[in-house]
Amino acid sequence: MTDSAPATDRHQLPQEADQGHGHQGEPDEGGRPRGDGPRSVTTQGPTATAESGTRFPRPAGPQLGEGEQIPAQPGTAAMGRLAGAVERLQRELQHAHLQAEGRALIDLAKGILVERLGCSPAEAGRQLDTLADQAGLQVLELAADLVNQASRDRIAELARDFVATTTDPASPSTGLRLRSAEAGALAGDDADAVAQSILDNALRPLGARAVAIWAAHSNQSLTLAGSAGFSEHEPDRWRYVPPGVPTPARRALDHRDTSGFDTLAGAALSSIGQLELPGGRLVVPAGTGGRITGAMEICWAEPLPEQSQALLRQFEVLATLCATVLETRPAADDRTVGKDDPRFTELLDLVDGLDEACMVLQPLLDDAGTPVGFRIRHVNLGFVDFAGRPRNLIVGSRLLEAYPLAAEPGGLFEKVEHVVATGEPFRADRMYLAALVDGVPLGTEARVAISRSGDHVVVTWRLDDGTPRVASLLQHAQRLGRIGGFEEDLLTGEIAWNDTLYDLHGLPPTAPPIALEQLPAHVHPDDEHAIGRFLRTLLHHQRPASTAFRLQRADGIARHIRVVAEPVLDDTGRITAVRGAYQDVSAQHWTEVALAATRDQLVHTEQHAAERSRLALQLQHAIMPPSRGTQHLHNLSVAVRYRPAEKDHLVGGDWYDAVALPHGQILLCVGDVAGHGIEAATGMVALRNALRGLAATGAGPAQLLAWLNSVTHHLTDNVTATAVCGLYQPETRRLHWARAGHLPPVLLRDGKATTLPTIGGLLLGALDHTEYQEDEVQLQPGDTLMMYTDGLIERRDRSVADSLDNLLTIAQMPVAMPAGPQEPTDLERRLDLLLRYTNADTDDDTCLIGVRVG
Repeated sequence: MTDSAPATDRHQLPQEADQGHGHQGEPDEGGRPRGDGPRSVTTQGPTATAESGTRFPRPAGPQLGEGEQIPAQPGTAAMGRLAGAVERLQRELQHAHLQAEGRALIDLAKGILVERLGCSPAEAGRQLDTLADQAGLQVLELAADLVNQASRDRIAELARDFVATTTDPASPSTGLRLRSAEAGALAGDDADAVAQSILDNALRPLGARAVAIWAAHSNQSLTLAGSAGFSEHEPDRWRYVPPGVPTPARRALDHRDTSGFDTLAGAALSSIGQLELPGGRLVVPAGTGGRITGAMEICWAEPLPEQSQALLRQFEVLATLCATVLETRPAADDRTVGKDDPRFTELLDLVDGLDEACMVLQPLLDDAGTPVGFRIRHVNLGFVDFAGRPRNLIVGSRLLEAYPLAAEPGGLFEKVEHVVATGEPFRADRMYLAALVDGVPLGTEARVAISRSGDHVVVTWRLDDGTPRVASLLQHAQRLGRIGGFEEDLLTGEIAWNDTLYDLHGLPPTAPPIALEQLPAHVHPDDEHAIGRFLRTLLHHQRPASTAFRLQRADGIARHIRVVAEPVLDDTGRITAVRGAYQDVSAQHWTEVALAATRDQLVHTEQHAAERSRLALQLQHAIMPPSRGTQHLHNLSVAVRYRPAEKDHLVGGDWYDAVALPHGQILLCVGDVAGHGIEAATGMVALRNALRGLAATGAGPAQLLAWLNSVTHHLTDNVTATAVCGLYQPETRRLHWARAGHLPPVLLRDGKATTLPTIGGLLLGALDHTEYQEDEVQLQPGDTLMMYTDGLIERRDRSVADSLDNLLTIAQMPVAMPAGPQEPTDLERRLDLLLRYTNADTDDDTCLIGVRVG
């Protein structure tokens, strides 16, 4: 497309394309042709939809089967010419839109040249053509480059990245596509025009088929601000999304990040265009200044293509355009539209002050000035739709679109026409109002008042019961529960389905419903018996029945469905109809399957964990029994206590040892391997046995811990541990000791308890090579030395220092002397006292050695 291409003003279209939204020449809402404008053809058959989304009446009569030829009928050629004309007009309209967007981009470039060169707009245009010709570029390409250089925004940055990375000179310019989309967004009259510009210029070249712009609200609801690429009536079905409805846009907004979904069915989400575009979705939150105001949803017919980082950045730029649209083009307000009409503004002020539900209707006139319909221009804050629909689905629609049953003789439409024609107000204490929601008629009785105010009609009603609330609850329950209702007349064969039921069966709304007797042909073969039993109970025994089955849909998707139905009997007891509901229980079914599998896996895991804990406990007890009598090693009395964790699955790696070595010294040690379970228990065994073997060399405690550190680092699997190692010389009563990250021993002398001086030493296994400090203490007859693991003192509610102070206090408490030789010694009693009163709460193992010097 170049600057010299022929232009068509989007606002000056051939007369046959004008659908007359709210202007003269509109067809009657009831199908009656008025005036000389374009007329709608009224037929009795269902309507067919062309690929372009324009709906054409289908001739009445029997419908054709697959492969049948359309017989020649009068008017068939005229219908073909009409379809061709509409398609041609749509192509021209799209071409006009693209040219308008291109002209906007070229005008921006001309403005830049005017500012830089100081020339006139005409000279800037000629200069732009000359520069494009010299550079071998299209005018649009050069215009986009100029705007990128001048703006230096994110689009310009993406364009530079594209030029730096692409090697294909024939590939479309990222800068041109984004600039054209931006130009169209700035020139667009509403969010739909902006969405169309983004789709045509930036997304279609990437394979996308449609785009939706969602506005987010503080109550977690969404409204469809603009869309492009969907069928004619699809946006109306998704104009409002209540809070709590799982959609791709809601998911992305909750995470505040770009979210991709391979397919809607795979993600178990619903969204606009889900039947015509069931493929991938990409949702980009849209916002400015750190505030998220909505989201842009991009739709593909196929599964979501792989998205590179460069493409994601382009989508973020487009989402920023959408955010600008949401900020600068809010939904049209009736007061803004009518600001030039003070009488209309006064009318809105009046109706907004009423407590009763009130709507303002605008007559739609034909060429002769006769009303052919009424558009709902405004509803007040007190307006309550008796069918439970939100206000934004009512405003802007025609009266017979929102309430088609109002066209019945003596109904609301006829009363409004009478008021407009005569000017006489109408009042009724009881008037029947009805609406079709999801194909189900919902009605109520209300007190209605109709009056004319200038060029508008004011309708108020007061509902006498809770019908709107019940209807709203029913709609939300059906939607959230994926419930579709049906009624089948067994005498006439007529079947009524609501929209949800078509979705459950994967059928378009124009498809014929499936009769109950045909249901066995659409279920899984294994479920045919269940369906047969259901039909016998319902039709033969004439009793309510229900069953669950697997529905085999035409699109190849299998759904788990539950059907509930009841017979309708006449006065003679003969069954005349069947009514009921289908519910999609696929999610519950797969949840139950997943829960069953998880439950089985959990049982297996628990059994495995219990077996590992049992083996670890047996290993621990085999090496270190929980208690044993006092040992006498030369002039030392040694008592030990081992307290397992309170929970069996927390079997730890605590260990101790007290053994006389070949060279006469006595090895005293306590250690704690990090962790729990079989790994900690086996690590404990390895370290305990290694230290025994190393101690036979006669090396000192510091050297022993250095060697044990190497063993821990190289010969065990990611094991770390703490330890205290002491070598006692019986002849001199001298104790040499070292520590590796462990708590210091406690010495009790003359009734006073103190800790040995803290010396340096890193825990075992942390580093490959490390050195340990060594200290010595001269023990005296009557001294008691206690070595322990942290399970003795640690508490979650106090520090280690406080726990040590508490341990020293308890160690100084007097103990009773044994009364007989069979009772525990005073050393054992002291260890039992420590275990009883230290009150640790970490559920860890505890090892405790008490040494009395004789």
